[in-house]
Amino acid sequence: MQTEMWITSHPQAEKTKQEWDKDKINNGQWKNLLTDCIAWLKMYLNYGMTFLYRKDPPSVSLLQKTPSSPFCCHATGFHPNNAVMSWRKDGEELHEGMEDGEILPNNDGSFQMSGELNISSVTPEDWRRYDCVFQLSGVKDDVVITVDKTVVTTNHGKGGTKEKPSDLSIAIIVVVFIIVFISTAVGFRLYKKKKVTEMTPELSQKLNPDTSGTNTSSTQ
Repeated sequence: MQTEMWITSHPQAEKTKQEWDKDKINNGQWKNLLTDCIAWLKMYLNYGMTFLYRKDPPSVSLLQKTPSSPFCCHATGFHPNNAVMSWRKDGEELHEGMEDGEILPNNDGSFQMSGELNISSVTPEDWRRYDCVFQLSGVKDDVVITVDKTVVTTNHGKGGTKEKPSDLSIAIIVVVFIIVFISTAVGFRLYKKKKVTEMTPELSQKLNPDTSGTNTSSTQ
């Protein structure tokens, strides 16, 4: 490294060694590369460990589609992917009436997972006896969210997110409106025509001079 010259253990490579020794520019680049390589490896290793071993807590929420649907505990944005989700009743872990979902990757490198609990037979007054527990590896404190109607995101009832009307529903409403509008217009037209025919000939001629003229010409 000090002389920037090559060493070979095979006599057959001696000629190549002499040619390489003359290329001072290339030898200087090799020296810099080999000198800095260890520092680069350490730097990238630190970057990698910072990314791979980071601890990102999740965002946990409770979801329910309909009043009879199971409760879904959804956790997303956590890292690493070594995590466990469970349900508790009165502080005791449940093993029945629940379904675990698999851990899936997000586009930003984090992960998500969900678990369902079916307590449709339980009254809302007893919901708070149930908890969703999320445990992330390497993190001391677990994330615990209690089932309560004030925190459940749903498509029904007060406090929930109302379901948006579908495109089909909107199309049906528009079609019905058009039919009602056309029917009203046609009905009004027929009503007006009937009223005109019930008028005296003199008044009808005054209101409909074109019709009068046409009838006179036809008579003539």
